[in-house]
Amino acid sequence: MGGHLNINHLMFLGQGALWTVGLSVIALIGGGIVGFVIALARISPLKSVRIASAVYVQLIQGTPLLVILFLGYFGLAAIGLKVSPLAAAGASLTLYVAAYLGEIWRGCIQSVPKPQWEAAEGLALSRTQRMTKVILPQAIRIATPPTVGFMVQIIKNTSLASVVGFVELMRSGQIVNNSLFEPFAIYAIIAVTYFAMCYPLSLFSQKLEQRMGRGRSTLAPA
Repeated sequence: MGGHLNINHLMFLGQGALWTVGLSVIALIGGGIVGFVIALARISPLKSVRIASAVYVQLIQGTPLLVILFLGYFGLAAIGLKVSPLAAAGASLTLYVAAYLGEIWRGCIQSVPKPQWEAAEGLALSRTQRMTKVILPQAIRIATPPTVGFMVQIIKNTSLASVVGFVELMRSGQIVNNSLFEPFAIYAIIAVTYFAMCYPLSLFSQKLEQRMGRGRSTLAPA
């Protein structure tokens, strides 16, 4: 791929961008599933479950994602467990995203007004029924804007997957730059590509927050 920047280089960067999107989707789905479990565990009536989930959240949030990636790829290889860069990056990002989404969603569940919890209890609903029929439908609406906003962080954090050899947008840019030595042009393209992926999500998150704010104001007593 030597010479000057051409369509082949741009196609290679585009392929890397697709892998960035794919890795982001893997992290969001995997992290969302685990994060939902963490959110429920954080409000569990069992103290041991609450403590265990809190330890997980604090441990992951207190550890840089780069270290988690190194442990997931090089650390496992050191003990004889070889995993592919995609598997290591996907698993590491899943664990990382789960800790943050778990806390975001835990806060959204607990932000459901207390009268709603009391009303559900007054109807003699079981804990599962209270959560599925009353609390979670309201919490999902509250959680949507911050979740969409956090997706921007997921996309940007995928750039760290390049340290384990996963060829996403950042890694593909490094490969192209190593053959062309045109860092300004190449990384400018990368920056614009990240912006094109992240900015619409930021706008969407802001609109959701504004819409939710208007909804709250119309429900507020005069």
